[in-house]
Amino acid sequence: MALGVRQVSRWCCLLKTARAAEFPRRRRSSSITAQACHEFVSLALRPSRNDIFLWRLQACRHVSVGSCSPPDSAKDGSFSSESNLPSPVEQEQAKAKPLPDLNAKILYEDWDDVPPSSALEEISEEAAVQIIAEPLLPLQSSTLRDYVDHSETLAKLVHLGVDLSQVEKRQKAGQLLLTLDFEKDIKKILLFLKDVGVEDNQLGTFLTKNPYILAEDLEALETRVAYLKSKKFGKAEIAQMVSRAPYLLLFSVERLDNRLGFFKNELGFSVKKTKDLVIRLPRLLTGKLEPVKENLQVCQIELGFQRNEIQEIVFKTPKILTASSNKLKQTFDYLHNIMGIPHHMLTRFPQVFNSRLLRIKERHMFLTFLGRAQYDPAQPSYISLDQLVSLPDEVFCTEIAKASIQDFEKFLKTL
Repeated sequence: MALGVRQVSRWCCLLKTARAAEFPRRRRSSSITAQACHEFVSLALRPSRNDIFLWRLQACRHVSVGSCSPPDSAKDGSFSSESNLPSPVEQEQAKAKPLPDLNAKILYEDWDDVPPSSALEEISEEAAVQIIAEPLLPLQSSTLRDYVDHSETLAKLVHLGVDLSQVEKRQKAGQLLLTLDFEKDIKKILLFLKDVGVEDNQLGTFLTKNPYILAEDLEALETRVAYLKSKKFGKAEIAQMVSRAPYLLLFSVERLDNRLGFFKNELGFSVKKTKDLVIRLPRLLTGKLEPVKENLQVCQIELGFQRNEIQEIVFKTPKILTASSNKLKQTFDYLHNIMGIPHHMLTRFPQVFNSRLLRIKERHMFLTFLGRAQYDPAQPSYISLDQLVSLPDEVFCTEIAKASIQDFEKFLKTL
């Protein structure tokens, strides 16, 4: 209502301005003027469209732009029917001399509440070309690449060196990253990992292998590190274990304690030897225990090693616990049954089980061809198993086989 009164006031001012411009032509009846003003005010107080208002305003202008006050006769209480009716001559003058046009744009500029542009309003082709529409975020995608430009979190992880193509292959890892906020969820985990000892240049590789740590509770992670410290693991040792086994800190304290107890009891190691074992191969604490149990049984039952020999083999070469049991049996069969290496010699050099069987065969056959395949330490020209498998081809040929690398390559072509 207040807006309508204010608009009426401004419209009346505009009418007065027009009246001043047309003062010499005011020869119309006062009663008709009052009637027109009354109609104009009632119309303004009623909410209407702009075109209706302009039509009414034109009607008022054609009638009169005189004073909106009643005529003198009305003030005296006498209303004459003759005075209220304009003469035919005056009507023709009013039609012949209309008021100056009040442009709608001028009225709109004076209004406080300019009507907003419609969504259906037509625009020019030039304006349409200049509109830049942001690409829509895909509702579903099989790759995180489609979200990198829309997600600050993913962009910063890429900057850290995280390989999103590898992360998205892990179950629900991609969905996890899309729900995390870098400042709120990820930053605190990165600071924690740096405090544990993970190097800055290793953070990207670490998170690529284990993105799930970003959803872990910080207090739970700190509790697991505190447990390792309570077991006398040093800060550098913990940093090495976490870096080499990224899933280590996902294990609860109870599970870590059970794993340490398993290797201590199953292998009969002391606390110190158990610690040393898991420091050198920390994935023993995070991997499955079934392959470990299977390989221990293979070594004892099928390969015929004694318990103390198994302890020595495992302590020197922890990887034997996670190796393929078939590969383990094939390597032992060739070393023991073809080359004639006894159990105690294999116990002294268990690293031979980590070598490729093809390399062992090629070098042994070449030494046999040269008549230098001697693996008994009590005999002259003795060749240890370590020398057999660890030396590069050139050194092996010149120092062990006493031949040239060309001779070795020619021999391999005959196999």
